[in-house]
Amino acid sequence: MNTADTGFSLDPRLAADTVVLTDLPLCRLCLMNDCRFPWLILVPRRHGVTDIDRLIPADREALWCEVDQAMAALRAVAPLDKLNVGALGNIVRQLHVNVVARRETDAAWPGPVWGAGKAEPYAPQALTDIRARLRNALSPR
Repeated sequence: MNTADTGFSLDPRLAADTVVLTDLPLCRLCLMNDCRFPWLILVPRRHGVTDIDRLIPADREALWCEVDQAMAALRAVAPLDKLNVGALGNIVRQLHVNVVARRETDAAWPGPVWGAGKAEPYAPQALTDIRARLRNALSPR
């Protein structure tokens, strides 16, 4: 564990709504457990950080590199018309970056995915499949 990880824990709301995929060098990478939207969440493992500008410069740079990795992974495994990236944090204050694959035919298009109906958790086999595909897409080539 990096000493900067000391005191890190995933916000209970994120823990309840997501499935952990892996730990990247900076972030815990999670999959939102809602099969309507291929949706990754990156959470820097830094205790008490609520905003991007509160990260040290090296962590800010690492965060954007890991966002790029998440975007590439979603492009590799999910059909999409647009990738949305956002770090709102109005309800879950812990710094986290959402990367969402959007389709013009999805349940929320063209609006935001937040609060768009009730989440539809992945079926067990579908969850196993998408986790494996995402992990494979994240692996260095």
